[in-house]
Amino acid sequence: MLVDTHLHLIDQSRLGYPWLDGAPALNRDFLYAEYARDAQKAGVTDVLHMEVDVAPEQIAGEIAFVREQSKKPGSLIRGAISACRPEEEGFEALLERALADPFVKGFRRILHTVDDDISQGALFRQNVRRLAGTRLTFDICMFPRQQPLALALATLAPDVTFILDHCGVPDIKGGDFDAWKRGISELAARPNLMAKVSGIVAYADGDTWTAATLRPYVEHIIDCFGWERVVWGSDWPVCTLGGGLLAWIAATHAVLSGCSNDEREALFWRNADRIWNLGLSVGR
Repeated sequence: MLVDTHLHLIDQSRLGYPWLDGAPALNRDFLYAEYARDAQKAGVTDVLHMEVDVAPEQIAGEIAFVREQSKKPGSLIRGAISACRPEEEGFEALLERALADPFVKGFRRILHTVDDDISQGALFRQNVRRLAGTRLTFDICMFPRQQPLALALATLAPDVTFILDHCGVPDIKGGDFDAWKRGISELAARPNLMAKVSGIVAYADGDTWTAATLRPYVEHIIDCFGWERVVWGSDWPVCTLGGGLLAWIAATHAVLSGCSNDEREALFWRNADRIWNLGLSVGR
């Protein structure tokens, strides 16, 4: 089994994505059928949809859209990570709706595109702490320079499960490995923080990267977090900026070629099954 914990679907006929105006390479529809053609060829068996920073008034609409995709015959989608705005008063109501909806597995608030002060605000922190004791996770997507902010969040709410997206978004193309490496080691010291090995081909040179280019980043993440605190994700369609889904999956297998079956299963599906209660360990 291979669980993709980080799929984005873009359907501009249904939802608004304000950020796409500044991302021309991604400014088109990326629909489930296009993703599934390659995902099924590569052995992906189950998928979680990750919010795509839709217009705030369409957060509920995005969940409804993804739920529709999950109900189509043969769909691999098993749940969704919802967008949210913890810095706003409406978060508590959003949380209550999510807790009543097993399809919603967690939340994410994009933080690398907003002022750093947002994640440090009192209301933001209070609302994130509301996830303590629930089944809902909180994904962190931040640049390496923001690692202290991620550490502050994980420290602030020790009973909340946080997921660090994309190996902490290293600047692989720029080659700034050491600063990223030190910060990752500090983050991994927080036991409530998990790491997502997802789509880092997007941060490498799309024309020159090889599996050897990615290996130090994947190995450092796993060395720091351990095999029981890592999950895998594609970050499709963002990964198309660095070669695409099939290239990223092939590179993942190459980097893990010396690992045991038990280690690969932990990364590929077992940890995701445990964290998000996907029910994959039974009935397969």
